[in-house]
Amino acid sequence: MGSRARARRVAAALGLIGLLCAVLGAVMIVMVPTVIRQQVLKNVRIDPSSLSFSMWKEIPVPFYLSAYFFDVINPNEILKGEKPQVRERGPYVYREFRHKSNITFNDNDTVSFLEYRSFQFDPARSRGLESDYIIMPNILVLGAAMMMENKPFALKLLLTMTLSSLGERAFMNRTVGEIMWGYEDPLVNLINKYLPGTLPFSSKFGLFAELNNSHSGLFTVFTGVRDFSRIHLVDKWNGLSKVNYWHSDQCNMINGTAGQMWAPFMTPGSSLEFYSPEACRSMKLIYKESGMFEGIPTYRFVAPSTLFANGSVYPPNEGFCPCRESGIQNVSTCRFNAPLFLSHPHFYNADPVLAEAVLGLQPDPEKHALFLDLHPVTGIPMNCSVKLQLSLYIKSIRGIGQTGEIKPVILPLLWFQESGTMEGDTLRSFYIQLVLMPKVLQYSQYVLLALGCALLLIPIVHQLRSQGPEDAKSQPSQAAPPDQHPGPCTPLLQDSLSGQQPTSPKA
Repeated sequence: MGSRARARRVAAALGLIGLLCAVLGAVMIVMVPTVIRQQVLKNVRIDPSSLSFSMWKEIPVPFYLSAYFFDVINPNEILKGEKPQVRERGPYVYREFRHKSNITFNDNDTVSFLEYRSFQFDPARSRGLESDYIIMPNILVLGAAMMMENKPFALKLLLTMTLSSLGERAFMNRTVGEIMWGYEDPLVNLINKYLPGTLPFSSKFGLFAELNNSHSGLFTVFTGVRDFSRIHLVDKWNGLSKVNYWHSDQCNMINGTAGQMWAPFMTPGSSLEFYSPEACRSMKLIYKESGMFEGIPTYRFVAPSTLFANGSVYPPNEGFCPCRESGIQNVSTCRFNAPLFLSHPHFYNADPVLAEAVLGLQPDPEKHALFLDLHPVTGIPMNCSVKLQLSLYIKSIRGIGQTGEIKPVILPLLWFQESGTMEGDTLRSFYIQLVLMPKVLQYSQYVLLALGCALLLIPIVHQLRSQGPEDAKSQPSQAAPPDQHPGPCTPLLQDSLSGQQPTSPKA
C-alpha cells in the first residue's frame, strides 16, 4: 500500500507540473509575438537606449566604393565622327568610413544629423593603382560646349579661342586619383578668377571630390519613439520637405528613409524608398525574393525596370525630363547644367540602342543589377550592392572647334558600386539578440505546451492502470449453468469436493 500511495503522489505531482507547463506554453503562444514585437520596436528606434543606436550612429559594417572606368580607345576617331570604343578598367576600390555628427534630438520626434564620409584606397581589393592613366571625355570642355550650343556665334568663337589658348581638348588623359578626387584645371582657374561663384567648386575638379571628407547634407528623420509608423522616414533634407530640381511635385518629393535603415516587420508587399542626395531624387526598390544570409532570413529588394524609364514609357517619370532614350535619367539640373545622365551600368535595363551606340558595352543582370538584402523583422540591411553609371552626352557643336565632328552619343564615363556586408562581431551580436533569442522563445512555447500535455497524461494513465486489477478482484466468479451436461470428470470433481475417495472400477 505504501508504494502505491507514493506512486500516486508522484503521478499527481507530475500532472501538476504538466498543467503548469501547458498553461505557461499557452500563455507564451499568446504573449511571445507581442513581446518580440515590443523588443524589436524598442531596439530599432533611434534612441540612445536602443541596441541599434550605436550601429546607426557609426555604421560598423565595412563599406566599399568600387569604381570602374570606361577607357576610351579611339578618341581621335570619335572626333572624326566614328563610333566610340571603350574598355572597362577596374575595379579601383576604396574603403568607405561613415560616422554621424551634430546629432540633435528635436521636440517633434525627429533627430537631425550630418553624416560624414571618407575614402581610403585599398590596393589589395583593386585591379590597378590610382596612378593608372585613363582616357575619357573632358567634362569641362564638352559640357561648356553643350551649354553654348544656342548662344551667338561670336561667343562660341571666343570659347574656342579660350580653350585653345589654355590647351584644353575634348578628351583628356588623367590618373584615376585625379579623376576621382580632383585636379587643377586652367579653365576652372580662369572662370573662378573672372566669374567667381559661377562654378560649384573653387579649386580642383573631380567626380567624387565633393564626397570625400564631407557630408551629403543635413538630414532630419523620425526616431519612431512616439510614432512607430514613421520610423526612419525623412522629415527634411537641408531644411527642405521637397527639392526643386525637377518639373513635377511628385518627382521633387523627398520620400522614404535616408537609405540606412527601414521600418521593421516587412512583408513581400513592402517596398524600399530612400532619398539619395547624389542622385538628387527619391528612389523606390521592390521585393524580389526571400533568402538567407549567414543563417539570417532576408528579403531581397531590387530596382524596378521603371526606375530610370523616360516619361513615355512610365508617365510618373515625366517630371525628370527632358528625356532621351528610356533607361537613363538626365541629372543636369542638379549637376551644374552639365549634360550628365544616370543609369544602370552598361545601360542595363535601358533602350538597347544606347549600348549598341558604343563598342565595348555588355549589359549583364548578374553584374550590373543593384540589390539590397534586409532582415524583414528589423529592417536592417545585411548585404547591399548599389550600382550606378554616370554618362556624358557629347556631340559636335558648330562654331566650337574642340568638338570636331563628334556624332551625338551618350558616352559612359564610369560606373560605381557601393557595397556593404554585415560581418564579424556585429553579425554575431545581431544574430544572437535579434534572431536566435526570438527563435528560442518561439520554439520554447511549443516545447512547453507539448511537455505539459505529455506530463498531464501520466496521472491519467496511472489511475487507469491502478483501477484495473482491483475491479477484476471485486467481481464474483461465475458458476456453471445448471443445465450443463456432466462431463467425464464431473464425478471425480464432485467426490473430491465432498471429501470421499473415489472407488476403483470393478474389473
